[in-house]
Amino acid sequence: MNREFKKIALTGLYADPRVAEPMRLIAAHLTGAKLAVLATPDIATELSVMAINAEALPNEVDLIIAVGGDGTMLHAASMTGGIDVPLLGVNHGRLGFLTDVSPDQMLESLDQILGGNYTRESRLRLVSTLELSNGSQISALALNDIVLQRRDTGRMLDFETRIADRYVNTYMGDGLIVATPTGSTAYALSCGGPIIDPQLDAIVVVPICPHTLSVRPIVIPANQAIEVTLLERHDTSAEISVDGHAMGPFGPSDKLLITPSETRITLIHPPGYDYYEILRSKLHWGRDSRKRKFGDGE
Repeated sequence: MNREFKKIALTGLYADPRVAEPMRLIAAHLTGAKLAVLATPDIATELSVMAINAEALPNEVDLIIAVGGDGTMLHAASMTGGIDVPLLGVNHGRLGFLTDVSPDQMLESLDQILGGNYTRESRLRLVSTLELSNGSQISALALNDIVLQRRDTGRMLDFETRIADRYVNTYMGDGLIVATPTGSTAYALSCGGPIIDPQLDAIVVVPICPHTLSVRPIVIPANQAIEVTLLERHDTSAEISVDGHAMGPFGPSDKLLITPSETRITLIHPPGYDYYEILRSKLHWGRDSRKRKFGDGE
């Protein structure tokens, strides 16, 4: 058996029974294969594995297995910090664009991967830096997207966007999404953005409900920095979120800077992985919506 992955961490929402059972099965399977299995202290005892603090985890393990949905994979990515620890997703969520190991083939896929039969894929990450008016900075890494959105108000936002230090547009709307190829199938897609192949080093900038309908999403090279400033407007209140987690409030005197991260995320895929098959499956491409089961009505 390939011993590239000697220390393996497990993560997932253990409070969810749909996740807890497969986590226990995986932990027992890996332990039986004489591998070192680790988890954060809150679930290590339940899984009968070694406990390790989340801060120390990326320096100690060779692989992180995330059991759940895409949100769990994003959480696992955030646990790595700036360290490129490979991630493997076991799908027990809903869509599962990132968690591509199916529940019914979970242990079989694990054995193949541990035996060296797998593929690696490098995914782009972004750095979101919020430069506050008081001179301080807040930074966070994004695997999916960085979102500027309204906060506690029904009013639209006015904000200016610059790319590679060139003025692009002044938007009026509900906000702005800056997404990686990984995040192009998430919030950005629901707002009319394109799907970007994960092998491309590109970023999509998607306005959220723009006041001017001619304002459309734009795809740019990943090496071009994006700068966003909020314009002064009565009762303006905005915030920044990174991969679904609040980064902080965003005011007219602040600046949001988005750049590519020097570190990337490595995803481990089981044999037979096909990105386009995942798109067909998750987005129901090629299915005739007119065909209904008997009794569904006309």
